[in-house]
Amino acid sequence: MSEPTVTEAIDNIYASLHADNEDIDEHIAELKAAMAREGVKEAVFDPSRLAQNNRAGRKTMQAYFRQRGVKVKFSAD
Repeated sequence: MSEPTVTEAIDNIYASLHADNEDIDEHIAELKAAMAREGVKEAVFDPSRLAQNNRAGRKTMQAYFRQRGVKVKFSAD
């Protein structure tokens, strides 16, 4: 199995968020590895695709990902 790209890893995270965070830590680890391979410094998410698209939900997501070593930005920022 090939390693996922940053875009594929982000798509997996969207799916996980809509599935009540199923395997979210595994997908975050995949994203972090993909970002390192591709030299990407921050992951950009589309807020309209989030399960909780409000300020509290976005801040919670940023904090959770930051604890796992992934900087998150939102495309509407």
